[in-house]
Amino acid sequence: MKHRLERVREVIKRELGMAITRTLTFEGVLVTVNAVDVTPDLKQAHIYIGVIGNDAQKRQVLETLEKNRALLQQEVSKRIVMKFTPIFHFKIDYSVERGTRVIDIMDNLGLPHQKPDDSQF
Repeated sequence: MKHRLERVREVIKRELGMAITRTLTFEGVLVTVNAVDVTPDLKQAHIYIGVIGNDAQKRQVLETLEKNRALLQQEVSKRIVMKFTPIFHFKIDYSVERGTRVIDIMDNLGLPHQKPDDSQF
C-alpha cells in the first residue's frame, strides 16, 4: 500500500504541474509543484507549491490556484485513471526560504557547509 501512495503522489505531482502550466499564467513569478501528500483513502491531496516572488505574489498565486481548483482537478482526472480524484488543498511551501536562511546563518557564524558536488548528479 505504501508504494501505491508514493506512485499516486508522483503521478499527481507531474500531471498537476503540467495542468498548471497549460491552463494558468502567472506574471513575474515562477510556480512549481514541490510535493504532494495524499491521504490513505486517496480522497484528499495537500499540494505544496513553490513560488519565487514576494509575499503578495505568493498570496495571489495561492488565490488563483484555489479559484481554479475544480478546473485543475478536472484536468488531472482526465489524465489519471482513479476511482476518485482527490480534492486538492494548496499550500505555499517555504522550505527553500528556510534552507536559504539556514545557510545564511551558517555563513554569518563562520561554520563550514558543504555545497553539492556536480559529480553527484
